[in-house]
Amino acid sequence: MAAATPSGSGLRADARRNSEQIRAAAIGAFRGQGLTVPMEEVAKAAGVSKATIFNRFGGRIGLIEAVIEEVVARELFTVIDRARTIEDAGERVTSYLTALRDLQYRQPAVNDVLLQIYPHAPQLMEICRAGSEANEEFVAAARAAGALRPEFTAGDLQALVVDNALVLKHGERPPRDDYDRRTRYLLDGIRGRSAASGGR
Repeated sequence: MAAATPSGSGLRADARRNSEQIRAAAIGAFRGQGLTVPMEEVAKAAGVSKATIFNRFGGRIGLIEAVIEEVVARELFTVIDRARTIEDAGERVTSYLTALRDLQYRQPAVNDVLLQIYPHAPQLMEICRAGSEANEEFVAAARAAGALRPEFTAGDLQALVVDNALVLKHGERPPRDDYDRRTRYLLDGIRGRSAASGGR
C-alpha cells in the first residue's frame, strides 16, 4: 500500500505558516539588530532553514521589502505626519528632529535605511526620498520664519542625520541621557537668532 502524501492544500498551509514565521522573526531581528542581521539568525528564530527564506522571499532584499512597512516605514512616516500638524515652523522642525533622533536611537533598522545600505531595495529608497522631501519642507518653512540659522540648509540636516546614523551603527552607543543632551545641543546650534532668544 502506497504511503499517503500531503494534499496540495496542506502544502499551501505549511508554506503560509513558514512565511508568517519568517516574517515575524525578521521583524523582531531587524528591529533589534538592524537590516544587516545574519540570515542564519532570522532562520533560527523562525525555525526554518536559510534556504527556506530564499525560497519564500528570494533573499535578504525580498525579505526586507516584505516587512519594511512594519519595521521602519510606519513609525518614520508617523514622525513626519505628526510634525506636519504643528503650526509653528520652529517647533515643527524641533519636534521632527527630536523624534527622528529618538527613532534612530531605538530602531537600528532606521539607520540602515537612512544610510541607504541596500540601494537596490525600492521601498527603502522610497522611504529615503520621502524623508528628504520632509527635510526640505521643514527646513524651508523654519528658515522663512527665522527659526533656523539662515545658512542652515536641508542638506545640512540630512548630513546631521546621516552622521548620527553612522555613529549609532558603527560607533560606541552613548547612554540615553548623553544622547538626549547632545540632541539639545544640536537644536541650540541650528536655531535662528530670534528662536534662540525666545522671539525677543
